[in-house]
Amino acid sequence: MVSYHPDLGQIPVEDVLAALGNPVRLFIVRELASSARPRTCGSLPVTVTKATATHHWRVLRESGITRERREGRTKVVELRRSELDERFPGLLDAALTATAPSLRT
Repeated sequence: MVSYHPDLGQIPVEDVLAALGNPVRLFIVRELASSARPRTCGSLPVTVTKATATHHWRVLRESGITRERREGRTKVVELRRSELDERFPGLLDAALTATAPSLRT
């Protein structure tokens, strides 16, 4: 099965911002950004169910933030960093360096 990877020229900034607006997805993007190589989905320490993790991976892929590919029997995921930086200059860096808001009780 081949995964759908959108052309970033067709992705509105709102879709990218919505994908990055979720704490789990932002964590995944931060992990991918700090990795020198693509990662497998299972190598990231997300604390959600497998079904929920699959949903987050799909949102990231369909919003143009990540690219998936098969390496043998393993699926690896990588950040589309250079493409994102070209289409939305500074957006990814701003999201990656932003401090999480404090939680109020």
